[in-house]
Amino acid sequence: MNHTPRHRMKKTLQFNPLKYPVYVMAKPIGAACNLRCNYCYFLEKEKLRPRNSSPKMNDALLEEFTQQYINAQPIEQVLFTWHGGEPLLLGIDYFRKALHYQKKYARGRQIDNVLQTNGTLLTDDWCRFFKANNFLIGLSLDGPEHCHDRYRKDIAGKGSFAEVVRAVELLQLHEVEFNILSVVNDYNVKYPLEVYHFFKSIGAQYIQFSPVVERLSPDSELLATPEEQDIALTSWSVPALEYGKFLTAIFDEWVRNDVGRIFVTTFDNTLAGYAGAPHGTCIFSPTCGHAAALSPNGDLYACDHYVFPQYNRGNIREKTITEMMLSKEQIQFGNDKAERLTQTCRQCEYLKLCNGECPKNRIVRIPGEPNDHNYLCAGLKHYFRHTEQAMRFMANELSFKRTPANVMLQFQQQ
Repeated sequence: MNHTPRHRMKKTLQFNPLKYPVYVMAKPIGAACNLRCNYCYFLEKEKLRPRNSSPKMNDALLEEFTQQYINAQPIEQVLFTWHGGEPLLLGIDYFRKALHYQKKYARGRQIDNVLQTNGTLLTDDWCRFFKANNFLIGLSLDGPEHCHDRYRKDIAGKGSFAEVVRAVELLQLHEVEFNILSVVNDYNVKYPLEVYHFFKSIGAQYIQFSPVVERLSPDSELLATPEEQDIALTSWSVPALEYGKFLTAIFDEWVRNDVGRIFVTTFDNTLAGYAGAPHGTCIFSPTCGHAAALSPNGDLYACDHYVFPQYNRGNIREKTITEMMLSKEQIQFGNDKAERLTQTCRQCEYLKLCNGECPKNRIVRIPGEPNDHNYLCAGLKHYFRHTEQAMRFMANELSFKRTPANVMLQFQQQ
């Protein structure tokens, strides 16, 4: 569900958000949610909401955001991404108003909408609305029941698996396009093929695996910022090497049977790296900073994973999205991804494939290094090393304008 700009790495400040599509993950319901997933990084952000303010973005602010966001785009296509918390808590009428404002300010541009949901509140009415208005739905699902319900529970502590499976059936019944977002944690990482086979069994075609790497600050009982040092990982964080083994186990199944039929975001990104194409998600791009997060009160943060006071870029009531995305702070934030790579990263044979991965995961100290290293490095190296032969074959097929799916014939014979 992430999207990235098209650009190359340079030595100096090279990130200019307005050369590429600007993405703002809108959170009009803030952290409000009907689930209490153990690993959720956003529930705690309720504590950042100003006292006596509404947890919901009001209509005037929704209209202001819509106008500013469309005006900030340098291209004719505009993608609205609705996130939470759980955005379905807002009700269908709220999104009817959002569509009204989009039409009001579109001025001929193509408007698309993506909405991320836990699925438990989906109904036939919601699905009819999504279908009629061409929404792409991101559905959070961590695998079969024992994997999903390990951490994705409701307020009463009951697992949400049955309701999410019902949501899949509703989306399919109404022919609503959807992707799966699967959080890889310390538990489901042990069951890669079971997770993958389950997704295949429910007809999922687009899958994004998101590794959970979290630390709790001992002083505030909030998630630690990337700058905080010497803090233990949460128990549900994925072990780095096990994450790499998880990806390779799924890749071995995929490369023999499912290339061109099932699309796994990490595999697509890796192939893009070998083919010299832009990465499809920001975590593997050379720089970042083009994708901000908007809170219900209009505060704009540098990134969805950097919703901390020190990364607040201002409020859309006082500054435009364009101004904030072009601020020195945001440009530097985007360039820091490349400029703060460790020497270990710079010398790595797989640098062009991961570019140091997401800065939020750079929490490991290496003696003699001025910058912190990515926690997931061992797992990513394991995955890149294991998949190199197949990826090079697919990249070569693309260079001759042949389908990468030809790789299946090669690997089925091995």
